Amino acid sequence: MAQVEMVMPKMGESIMEATVLSWLKKEGDTIEQDESVLEVATDKVDTEVPATHAGKLAKILAKDGDVVPVGNPIAIIETEAVIEESEIKDPGPKSKVDIPSEVKQGIEEMQKQTETIIKPLEKPQSGRFYSPLVMSIAKEENISMDELETVPGTGKEGRVSKKDILAYLDVRKTGKIVAKVASGQTAGAHSMNGQNEIIEMDRMRKMIADRMLESKRTSPHVTSFVEADVTNIVNWRNKNKAQFEKKEGQKLTFTPIFVEAIVKAIKDFPMINISVDGHKIIRKNNINIGMAVALRDGNLIVPVIKNADQLNLKGIALKVNDLAERARINKLNPDDLSDGTYTISNVGSFGNVMGTPIIVQPQVAIMAVGSIKKKPAVIETEQGDLIGIRHMMFLSHSYDHRVVDGSLGGMFVRRVADYLEQFDINQSI
Repeated sequence: MAQVEMVMPKMGESIMEATVLSWLKKEGDTIEQDESVLEVATDKVDTEVPATHAGKLAKILAKDGDVVPVGNPIAIIETEAVIEESEIKDPGPKSKVDIPSEVKQGIEEMQKQTETIIKPLEKPQSGRFYSPLVMSIAKEENISMDELETVPGTGKEGRVSKKDILAYLDVRKTGKIVAKVASGQTAGAHSMNGQNEIIEMDRMRKMIADRMLESKRTSPHVTSFVEADVTNIVNWRNKNKAQFEKKEGQKLTFTPIFVEAIVKAIKDFPMINISVDGHKIIRKNNINIGMAVALRDGNLIVPVIKNADQLNLKGIALKVNDLAERARINKLNPDDLSDGTYTISNVGSFGNVMGTPIIVQPQVAIMAVGSIKKKPAVIETEQGDLIGIRHMMFLSHSYDHRVVDGSLGGMFVRRVADYLEQFDINQSI
């Protein structure tokens, strides 16, 4: 059998490392190619990592809680598959070390004493999973299972990570822990003076905060606004949404229509679809539209519609629904979050008429679409101007003033509005 190094895979643009959450397989287990063997966490998503080869998991090199750079080995797989010579792990010369019997006896005695002193925690009644690393820390800090059950988790399905339990211990030392989640108070929060409450940021919120601050430091933001008449779109959707839901089993929202208009405008103004590297501009050939999705816990995530210019309106609609649903149930994978070239944020879903969104680095622009409101408006006709009730909305376009001037930024958002206003009400989906 050949030995192959399994390395930490690349998980998207700008992700340089990942934290091992837990191994789903143990050393000696037989594994299939593409079978999930461990769970890892990045600053964007928790995900499962599949085996690169079929065979036996010979050795685990990265333990729970280890932070491993992308490309570094995490395991050794013994495989009979035909592989490239560069993949083979040289096991090196084997040597047998004889351990004296008195040393073996001493080691065994120490192990028995350790097992007697450190009693394992009882199994959680809730069925909640705890990684060996978290359980080890809990033992060392004399945290009972009842107390461990109250520790708020930010991992997948509420799992407690190393950072969660260490943050809990920091607050625990102050003696001001809110131990009961069922008490109606926020888990992980503690009172400061009887009037104020301190709530620890979860891992995702910390990452969002860091990235937003980094973006404002990197890009001088400018925002242009345009109001668009979307009456045709509203009428078309009202006419087609019931049929679409019956046929596809999904809702027809306004988002795919907005995405389609943005894609058309990017084709007209390709210098919006760029990133910056020092004093160099990188123009992207692919049009990958990120869409900001609000999660149930109040956090935000931006899955990406890859090659959106190659999809028709129906294809965009299905992709939007798929990404949004998987985002809300924490089923996105790293590829779903990578390689975005332009982003849309629907602030109208919260009842906001406009917003000034922050650019998702390393992109150079982002558009917010506001809520649709009925307004009296001037309608130009061959017989003259009339006043009518129209469905209106604001588009807010934030862009990086290092490389996008007001003329380009303003023309782009105006072109998106033009495509929305010229929407063909007779088209089918």
